[in-house]
Amino acid sequence: MPLAKENKYLLKAIEAFKRRLIVVSPEYKILAAHCPVDEFQSEDIVGHTCHKILYDRNIPCETCAVKVSLETGKPALRPKTESAADLETMPCFYAYPIFEEGNIDALVSLDFDLPTRGEIERKLQRSNALLRNLILSAVDGVIAADKTGKILIFNDTAAEVFGYSVEEALTELSIRDIYPDKKEHAVMKMLRGEEYGGRGKLRAYQVDVLHKDGQRIPISLNAAIVYEGNVEVATIGFFHDMRETLRIEAELEKTRVQLLQAEKMASLGKLAAGVAHQLNNPLAGITLFTKLVLEEYELEEAAREDLCRVVNDAQRCRDTVKELLEFTRQTRYFMQPHDINRAIERTLFLLESQSLFQNITVVKDLADSLPTVFCDIQQMNHLFMNIILNAAQAMEGKGTLTLKTEREADEEKARIEISDTGPGIDKAILPHIFEPFYTTKEEGEGTGLGLSLVYGIVENHGGHIKAVNNVEKGSTFVIRLPLTRKSNGGNTFEG
Repeated sequence: MPLAKENKYLLKAIEAFKRRLIVVSPEYKILAAHCPVDEFQSEDIVGHTCHKILYDRNIPCETCAVKVSLETGKPALRPKTESAADLETMPCFYAYPIFEEGNIDALVSLDFDLPTRGEIERKLQRSNALLRNLILSAVDGVIAADKTGKILIFNDTAAEVFGYSVEEALTELSIRDIYPDKKEHAVMKMLRGEEYGGRGKLRAYQVDVLHKDGQRIPISLNAAIVYEGNVEVATIGFFHDMRETLRIEAELEKTRVQLLQAEKMASLGKLAAGVAHQLNNPLAGITLFTKLVLEEYELEEAAREDLCRVVNDAQRCRDTVKELLEFTRQTRYFMQPHDINRAIERTLFLLESQSLFQNITVVKDLADSLPTVFCDIQQMNHLFMNIILNAAQAMEGKGTLTLKTEREADEEKARIEISDTGPGIDKAILPHIFEPFYTTKEEGEGTGLGLSLVYGIVENHGGHIKAVNNVEKGSTFVIRLPLTRKSNGGNTFEG
């Protein structure tokens, strides 16, 4: 009973089909027919060859899908006539075989309409135009190349990243030209492997590429191999420029370090302030009464030397306390436009007469007409004196000290470089030299606050400071300070 019901619906479905449907033998004889659009009745054509009764031909038609299906044993699709290519739809024959015990027992033939080649091409053109617009407007550089390396696709973002025009890339550039050190071989190896996203795919691979001018550009690359069947025919890559991302990450890391530094300095500052104030009074008493003893009593030379040593050591303690107070920034900054060259000259004048500088050659390369810097001149003197003394001590009183100033061309900043010919700064120490209480000097020879104070002064003036080792010998401190933007009266604020 269910089989009869299914057959009933199948027959109804065939009757509702508005196109010709016939079943033919392998000899092209019609076994069954459904022809709702023809003048034929099914009983009139059953038993006749399809090509004779339908088209009055003695042999199968040139466009016969049944013939193709019979030869191949597979379904076949053939157009009815070549002249239909300009119509909106193209009439076609479709045929498929019916097997009995592995042999073709009959074939089904039906006709229907397909979009014409012209219509298909128009749709394809619209799709291609959409795809092209998507590629050209992509925020990442999109580059496709064939197996020889010839560029096939090079969008506008790729032109911005790599510095080539689209025309240059499509006519002159090879995909190998954008990778340094034959890196394209490594990229292709990863694309063909399974470890980086699956065969034929590469996801978020960090690689440097070459700009037209030779500059290396960090890129995050997503790439794929284009296949036809199992054959590689091309590659396509999406190149995301990482320069801005890395710049932001570096700024965030710098900010994080500065916040940690500020937090450390704030905590140490509170401690230092308390210690400094507690030490000041007893140190003043030690100094005062020791001097009174020296002035009022006749003492042996050895005793006087011992008491002088007490005075000197007490003074050294007071200097340390002063540095501690400076460290806590319990000072007032009086900001005015000042000549940085003059501040350097004044500092050198005070230091050059000291014995430490007798065997040091000072080279000055100070830019003429350098604009003024809005700063507290006392703090600038303190800054330069700390760095110059450190340089002299690093050279152990013998070498060349070079001071250079210039205006940075691309920014409104003054650049000051203080270089020495000492042994340089150990790479392990270099990241820590501006940290409070960090010192490489022997115990009792330094507090480790000098460069920390220097760092704080520069930061409070809106500038930047760094230390680098010279290529040949020694080290250089590079200070960048904003130039004066206004020339009205000074500004006082708490440091």
